[in-house]
Amino acid sequence: MFSRENWLERATSHNVEKIFSKHELLARLKSRKKIRIKFGVDVTSPLIHIGNAVNLWKMREFQEMGHKVVFLIGDFTSRIGDPTGKSKTRPPRTKKEIEQDAQTYIEQVKKILLGNSDVFEVRRNSEWYDNMKLGDFLKLCAHITHARLIQRDMFQERIKKNTEIFMHEILYPILQGYDSYVLKSDLTIIGSDQLFNELLGRHYQSLFGQDPQVIMTTVITPGLHGKEKQSKSLGNFIAIADSPEDKFGKVMSLPDSLIITYYRVYTFIDARQIDVYEKQLAEGINPRDIKIKLARDLVALYHSDAVAEETKEQFIKTFSKKNIPKNLPTVTAKQKEPLVDFLARTKLVASKSSAKRLIAGGAIELDGKKIQSSDTVTKKGALRVGKTKFIRVV
Repeated sequence: MFSRENWLERATSHNVEKIFSKHELLARLKSRKKIRIKFGVDVTSPLIHIGNAVNLWKMREFQEMGHKVVFLIGDFTSRIGDPTGKSKTRPPRTKKEIEQDAQTYIEQVKKILLGNSDVFEVRRNSEWYDNMKLGDFLKLCAHITHARLIQRDMFQERIKKNTEIFMHEILYPILQGYDSYVLKSDLTIIGSDQLFNELLGRHYQSLFGQDPQVIMTTVITPGLHGKEKQSKSLGNFIAIADSPEDKFGKVMSLPDSLIITYYRVYTFIDARQIDVYEKQLAEGINPRDIKIKLARDLVALYHSDAVAEETKEQFIKTFSKKNIPKNLPTVTAKQKEPLVDFLARTKLVASKSSAKRLIAGGAIELDGKKIQSSDTVTKKGALRVGKTKFIRVV
């Protein structure tokens, strides 16, 4: 997929924020050694979104040059929960839940990563942590100070808010850092929110006689609401597993201010063409026209050009011409049931608060008319929820 011409320049620049350090990476590549790229995930949800995929596409670039991605499933650390970005402790998960979702993760990443054994390997950190003796773990702890661990920004935020920090959360970065040593990681590609943990990886590798891994951080963008980053808990993301129709519709719900950002980060369209789109927007072209192009190009990346064209035509036919699809699925509402309750109960939205946000944004219609109030009682008719969901209420 990626051209060998100037691949390294692109691999070290497109969507890259910082490299710790670039000269180390270049030295390893010039040595013609096949590098090992650590890709670690805790299984907190079965979905991977396009924000996560930024790192996956970056790894794919290295795979196509013959380098290996070591996909580390944090089945042990998932039972603890990474505190990164969290204002409260993550709920614990069972082994069965973790393993079920791990299989889903593997299926999704293989939609982007090459899956042959020369360039792809799956590991689980329970391989070493389930059998680690307490004394050995305490030796790891002896090489890091409490002062260094507690300086993490999310811990400092909790301290300011007088919110509890549990010991297993403080120790989590040690576990993630030691993973890098066990896997003999040469490179890890992460969002900047994981930098603290991966720097500990460099620390332990150097301590135990390994060349420390290079850390490449990638850009993080706002989610679909234009505020917080894409998050499965906030529901403001485009999932790799979403249907072409859902991907297209979610892109069309983006704030206009994010069109160019999403184009640059989440597609591989030539930068000069994106510059043209940016200029057209500045000159007053209807943002919807560029957004349709973005939605089409994103769908094509994960499905195919043919599917993308078909999805675009269906979207224009259905939504631009205000057509209501035939043979709508029917859903029964309770007598005098508030609309927000109905939407949450039937899983058409993630929560009542999500329903209220959609109503406030004019994204819910009954028989072609926008719902104006979140106090509305559910009535029979053709209900549109967001850009892509249609049902018939009975």
